[in-house]
Amino acid sequence: MTPELGTIEGFYGRPWTAEERAANIAFLAEHGYGFYLYAPKADTFLRRRWAEPHPKEMADDLARLAAQCRDAGVRFGVGLSPYELYLNFDAAAREALAEKLAFLDAIGCVDLAILFDDMRGDIEGLADKQIEIVDWIAARTGASRLITCPSYYTDDPILDRVFGARPPGYLEALGARLDPAIEVFWTGPRVCSKELPVDHLARTADTLRRKPFIWDNYPVNDGQRMSPFLHLRAFTGRVREIGDKIAAHGVNPASQAMLSRIPMLTLEMLYRDAAYDPVNAFRAAAEEICGPALAQMIGEDLAAFQDRGLNEMTDKEKAALRSRYAAFDHPCAREIALWLEGHWRITDEIVQTQ
Repeated sequence: MTPELGTIEGFYGRPWTAEERAANIAFLAEHGYGFYLYAPKADTFLRRRWAEPHPKEMADDLARLAAQCRDAGVRFGVGLSPYELYLNFDAAAREALAEKLAFLDAIGCVDLAILFDDMRGDIEGLADKQIEIVDWIAARTGASRLITCPSYYTDDPILDRVFGARPPGYLEALGARLDPAIEVFWTGPRVCSKELPVDHLARTADTLRRKPFIWDNYPVNDGQRMSPFLHLRAFTGRVREIGDKIAAHGVNPASQAMLSRIPMLTLEMLYRDAAYDPVNAFRAAAEEICGPALAQMIGEDLAAFQDRGLNEMTDKEKAALRSRYAAFDHPCAREIALWLEGHWRITDEIVQTQ
């Protein structure tokens, strides 16, 4: 029942470093993660400045990343967010898009995701405009798999409040007229879904006329509301029976690359083990990543990290935790210390400019 698992680096704020990406790709490949999608919101040359070429240094880094994926036996992909392209898909836009596709082909992109998320959506004929763009890309890309993220990628009404009311029949139109070979991202009942119920996924598949490709927003912790927390507990609210209801399961990780490994390992356990228990899964994953002593300490502090968060801690409590983790010379301990110092705090201003 284990679906294809993968990493989607799709969060706002500080992206992972090249070294963190390479290390996580190699490590997670040993635990069932077979694809990696590069789509950090901070890469403006894939988003608001998508029509501009990547600077040479960034382009070289992406080419190396593709090679590292190949070496690890992992599919390399890129998430392209051609910002509001559907408002004016004219000749100039097509020329710029063709150049971007040629670049992505040249660096070795085998999975191409066209992302229409986090953009205005209350537009007449939105589905038809986006289908036109995706079809145009499908005829020109060298990628072997094409995925798209709808503007409304969940039933969550928060998208309608932030980006405008979804056009009537939008998802139904996408499902009916989008090439069946193209996958469609879906986050579940909510943007950050606590559960992925079997019946919900079945209904979504009926609407989209294909199994949804899950973009799981756990353990991601970006945005002003979530960045004060560390999401480290094992996956819950997902059952192994959803494996045959979805096309694939991609995880949008936390800003903390090493700590993300803890919950990400538990997802593979969930699908593999019929007797999956999240408490035991967390313990096993944390010990594998951190070693027994540090894993035990993180387990003792889970409530502070994941439930209370930075905003509810006093300066004295933060200082005590920093001192506690300073005893460990380990990347997870260093990430916790940086988080306690506010290194990954994200403001609304950061989100609005990415």
